[in-house]
Amino acid sequence: MSPNSTSADSLMPPCVFTSKLSRAGDIGVGLTILSVVLLSVLGNGLVLVICYRRRKKMVGSELLCVNLAVVDFLCCVCFYPLSILSSFRHAWLGENVTCVYYGFGCFIFGLCSMFTITAISIIRYLKICYSLVYAEWLEVANIRKLCFAIWLLATMWSSFPLFGWGKYVPEPYGLSCTVAWRGYHTSSKDAFYVICSFVCFTLFPVLLIAMSQCQILFKVSHFSHMLSTRGIRNNLLYTKKRLSMMFFCISLGFVIAWAPYAIVSFLFIFHKGSLYMAPEGFVFPALFAKSSHIYNPFIYFYFNKSFQQELRLLLTLWPRLGGNRVGNQNSTCHDIPYPIHIELQERGGVDKKNSDLSWGRAQTKRKSKSRSKSKSKSSNLDGRPVYTCWASTANDKKSVFNNKSVVENSPPVSI
Repeated sequence: MSPNSTSADSLMPPCVFTSKLSRAGDIGVGLTILSVVLLSVLGNGLVLVICYRRRKKMVGSELLCVNLAVVDFLCCVCFYPLSILSSFRHAWLGENVTCVYYGFGCFIFGLCSMFTITAISIIRYLKICYSLVYAEWLEVANIRKLCFAIWLLATMWSSFPLFGWGKYVPEPYGLSCTVAWRGYHTSSKDAFYVICSFVCFTLFPVLLIAMSQCQILFKVSHFSHMLSTRGIRNNLLYTKKRLSMMFFCISLGFVIAWAPYAIVSFLFIFHKGSLYMAPEGFVFPALFAKSSHIYNPFIYFYFNKSFQQELRLLLTLWPRLGGNRVGNQNSTCHDIPYPIHIELQERGGVDKKNSDLSWGRAQTKRKSKSRSKSKSKSSNLDGRPVYTCWASTANDKKSVFNNKSVVENSPPVSI
């Protein structure tokens, strides 16, 4: 293709940014992406809050889960609202500028998710199969460096289309932007970028994930079977088994979610015609791939006991954020502008056979009645009601158990 046609391709006509779906289809796509955004923000937001609360107890593999939650949260907040607005508008909003912004950002976060899950699988494999050899490499400081390297590599590779190696164009249905997979037929640079994106950053990571997860499951199940035949139950092995299943479900879910979109895009590379599939054929794989942002928090809360405990604690503390529960229940008493008369009366163990103690208690009751009558008279003179509350303090309660006889003979205290 000539250079003139390539430059003309970079300035795409406005008709390219028009939706190829019906109005009802656009509304359905917009509502679907909106539900994905809401569920992802809620679930991954809870994960981030819980991880912040237990940040001093986290291990290396959990830091990678935090990185994955950050990727899902930011992708839904920063980029998907643009796709939602474009769906309701029946055309891509902002045309070429926002298309490059959307494609560049989503490709960064997609690569970060792929690299993070690959790193989780490899680290779990080394920790279970070769923990003694690679123990020093699995510390928290090294995991943080690995997260930084993941973001750096994803950003560098995604920025190549900005410098002429590939480009970001609208998808066939017109409501999203991605890498120009058909750039394979445009130039050698675009072909190199597209093939490397599939082989090095899609196919190779998926093979690493599959191999490492299979080795992990085989190792854990073999060791568990060996202990069960000997009648040994190990709680540490049970915990490792649950964590292995959790990371296996995360990896499997990500691969299943993105597999249809990867297959459709790969077939789109080698097709030279203008159309080979209806626009709906691209919509459903794309929406199914976006569902990968939803289910990871549910997997965390189902398999991780510490996440469940933190979630219960967070839910119990949530009603107290607005104020004290006792204050909310007795809010009617605080609204009354009149003074409150409080009498403190302690009840101790009473020996019914002791006549002296019963006589002292009777005297105490008579004195309390007389005092309450005098107080009620004084309150009636003012024309304001009197509220009586019975309570006890910690110091008075301690004196009850130490000096029962003194408490029984002492009159109630009026405040």
